[in-house]
Amino acid sequence: MQKIKKGDTVIALSGKDKGKQGKVLRVLLGKNRAVVEGLNNVKKHVKPNPQKNVTGGIVAQEASINLTNLALYNPIAKKGDKVRIKTLEDGRRVRVFKSNDKLVDI
Repeated sequence: MQKIKKGDTVIALSGKDKGKQGKVLRVLLGKNRAVVEGLNNVKKHVKPNPQKNVTGGIVAQEASINLTNLALYNPIAKKGDKVRIKTLEDGRRVRVFKSNDKLVDI
């Protein structure tokens, strides 16, 4: 089970965007990376392509960031928090914040 999923709010722990929050747009499991809205913005030079109606120029977009540099945002503690997997009595596996043992998916 993944500890960080698409749609989660995360905080950057390191890098040029340290301390910023964003929503996870995509998780790249094979590469252990995630694309987060508003984090790790890069500028990409794009060639014009008239067949696809793409104008050339410099485009700003989000690049992927390593999952080890992200922490799930805990709304109760108002900070980034680690997550662990807990098995309930009925056999379901759920994500739980380590600091206060509350469920992530409420």
